[in-house]
Amino acid sequence: MLLSIKQLYGDKLGALDGEIGHVKDFYFHDQIWVVRYLVADTGSWLTGRQVLIAPHSLGLLARDGKVLQVNLTRKQIEDSPSIDTHKPVSRQYEETYYQYYGWPYYWQGDSLWGMSGFPVLDLPTKPLANEQAAANSQPPVNVDAHLRSTKAVSGYTLQTTDGPVGHICDFMFDAQSWAIGQLVVRIGNRFSGQEVLLPTNLVEQISYEESTVFVKMSTPAVEQSPVRHVPAL
Repeated sequence: MLLSIKQLYGDKLGALDGEIGHVKDFYFHDQIWVVRYLVADTGSWLTGRQVLIAPHSLGLLARDGKVLQVNLTRKQIEDSPSIDTHKPVSRQYEETYYQYYGWPYYWQGDSLWGMSGFPVLDLPTKPLANEQAAANSQPPVNVDAHLRSTKAVSGYTLQTTDGPVGHICDFMFDAQSWAIGQLVVRIGNRFSGQEVLLPTNLVEQISYEESTVFVKMSTPAVEQSPVRHVPAL
């Protein structure tokens, strides 16, 4: 089942032993089209701090009303590596983060999540020895330039093969694999226009300098795409 990222903004986050804040944003990989992190605003609990929550701790996304359940304790989250969300996420930070939680590195392997097509639920208690050795033998990568904010990309112009046609307004992702399968594009009037669904595999390029998403589709093809019907909450 595909879920709307936009509808999750503001949802409360519940740890194993209490509330930890709310959903502020998501970071996704703009070439593989998969959500790598949920950005949690911890509010007054950890004042002035935002934390990253990887899908490993959410598993098959369980939404109980407007609360997302995180399979971590408040202490685990409080002691997790701090992140400056105003800067790009570095691979060095990701290695430290994954080592802290004892999760296998998603960037080692051919599948969407390393050796698996979805975030594994049976997690090791510490990094596997071969994974740690491989990480140490690789030259450090300062920044993963392909990790982007869904909020930042929302509002980008959609550019077809024959001109601009609308704006990105949402992302639809799979609740198990966390892969983003569709873009939601508002065509016509920016506020009252119709929302259509476009497969992400038709995206050619995202220009952050021009705030534009380029797709291998004509304007008529976009206009004839399936309409997104938002279910009543």
